[in-house]
Formats: sequence, structure tokens, C-alpha cells
Amino acid sequence: MIIPQRFEIVGNYLAIQWSDLSESLIALEKLRKNCPCALCQGESTILTKAKAPKLAFGPKSMELKEIRMIGSYALQCFWGDGHQSGIYPFSLLLELGKEKE
Repeated sequence: MIIPQRFEIVGNYLAIQWSDLSESLIALEKLRKNCPCALCQGESTILTKAKAPKLAFGPKSMELKEIRMIGSYALQCFWGDGHQSGIYPFSLLLELGKEKE
């Protein structure tokens, strides 16, 4: 399993060095707009599939203040507008790091 060895905010990007020594550079705007939390993506139940709400982002929405490792599977991001419920699994971060801008 590939896990982050180091991660830091570099300008408008999240830089991650993975345990296999590969690197990902993810634009903060892309990271925020792909937040996997129920507030951002909608929340489904067994019987229903909720649509993701239309979110309005301000300048602080794209300002990443802090990042924390969650167990051995994800990073949690703390944004300038107070949003912090997004838990980004490593698999999602790897995928976002491979996508072209």
C-alpha cells in the first residue's frame, strides 16, 4: 500500500511524496472541489441517492490552512472558510494527482 511520506502546501498546491518515492502535485482548487464529504458530494442511503448540492466557493474556500493524517488511509484538510469534514482517502489523492489540470 502506498502512503504519504511527506506532504505540504506549496503555493496553491498540495505536494505529496509517496512511500514509493513518486510525487503528486494537486491544485488546491481541484482538491477542494473534489472534497468527498457528504456536504459536498451529497449523501445517499440504501433507498435514495442524494444529488450533490450546488456550492458557492469564496476566496477562503481554496485556502488550505492545515492537513492531518487520519490513521493509515487518508488526509483531512482544514480550509480557510472553516470547512473540515472532508477525509481524502489516499486512493483519491493518487487519482487527483494523476489527472491533468
